[in-house]
This record gives sequence, C-alpha cells and structure tokens, in this order.
Amino acid sequence: MKPDKELIGATTGLLVLKVLAREASYGYHIIRSINEEADGLFTWKEGTIYPLLHKLAKEGQVRTQWQQADTGRRRKYYYITAQGRSSVDTGVKHWEAFHSLINRIGDQPNG
Repeated sequence: MKPDKELIGATTGLLVLKVLAREASYGYHIIRSINEEADGLFTWKEGTIYPLLHKLAKEGQVRTQWQQADTGRRRKYYYITAQGRSSVDTGVKHWEAFHSLINRIGDQPNG
C-alpha cells in the first residue's frame, strides 16, 4: 500500500527533524535513513529534501555547518536546534492525537 502523497508531504518536516534529533547529518544520509526506516512504504529522492532543509534552516529549526568528510569532500551537515526539538515534541503530540482520533472514529459502530 502506497500512502497518500499529501499525508507524506504533511509529515516530511517532522520526519527530517526526527532523524536529526538522533544525530546531525548531511542531506543524502538523511534521505537514506528515512528510506530505510520507511521499509518500502515510500522512497524519497534527493530533490525532495534539500528545499525542505533550506526551509527548516530559514525557520531556525536546524543550523548548518560545513564539514570535511573522510573522503576529503566537504559536506553540509544539519543540526537540530532547540526550536527544532520543540517542533518535534509538538508534532509528535499532534500526530498521536490525530492517530488516536482516527482509531476512535474507526471503532464506533454505524448508526
């Protein structure tokens, strides 16, 4: 079953922030982490995440820092900020409340 694109779109920021809450990372690694966790539910391409990372940085939810990789290549790493962690907490609470609502409505008998 493939999820609705609107549902995925509404949660992309939360998914990225959740990954960054575990560890700072660079764009390709974030995509790879999410795709692995999605376990085939959906697959993000590189173009999906970079506009979102720029938006999160502009909003102050992540900060960036260029770092030298083991390969000698420079990569832009993204770090979650206190504001980003607060957004994760709020987003997870909203998601859980909405999930609970769906389950409650689904459990009600037809009348």
